[in-house]
Amino acid sequence: WFSFIREAYQGAEDMWRAYSDMKEANWRDSDKYFHARGNYDAAKRGPGGVWAAEVISDAREGIQSLMGRGHEDSMADQEANRWGRSGNDPNHYRPAGLPDKY
Repeated sequence: WFSFIREAYQGAEDMWRAYSDMKEANWRDSDKYFHARGNYDAAKRGPGGVWAAEVISDAREGIQSLMGRGHEDSMADQEANRWGRSGNDPNHYRPAGLPDKY
């Protein structure tokens, strides 16, 4: 039980790091990459990380839907979230030219 909590906390940190990097990079068409990367990193932590990534991703998309964001874009974000959470390489969504730092 303790490991699940630790994994969830670390997974939440991974999600925050991906979000912060996305804001810092401010790179065109990078949104899906950072979604996939945050979920991927969190899921590598274990079941707690997977849980945290799913809860955070769903909450974020839910809030954005309430704010009037398009359904299609939200579904594309969720696809990238699931891609990363499933252990698939987030670089699948990496935009050309994004600095190696990310």
